[in-house]
Amino acid sequence: MEGFLNLRLPDWQRRLLTRAIALIPAVATVLWIGERATAHLLVLSQVVLSLQLPFAVIPLVYFCGRRGWMRDLQSPAWLQLTGWTCAAVIVALNGSLLWRLASGI
Repeated sequence: MEGFLNLRLPDWQRRLLTRAIALIPAVATVLWIGERATAHLLVLSQVVLSLQLPFAVIPLVYFCGRRGWMRDLQSPAWLQLTGWTCAAVIVALNGSLLWRLASGI
């Protein structure tokens, strides 16, 4: 991100900034709602991460399987099949999660 944002920071400032961005919402939630919120916050964060996972896995499997882009480093067919199978399982589980959430099960 440093090159993309054209942001030049010393290592210690970058670490401080990224940790603050990650920790401030969590600490604020715990202070505002209390310690009982930590378990719900952890579950919610894992649900959000699981819903975002296909947006990383599917392009990764797709791009790594393209001979035009990867040339000699293209992943073998068995690995592509494994990757697409894992991506399908992730999408199916997320679909199940969303279906259960929408239907109130």
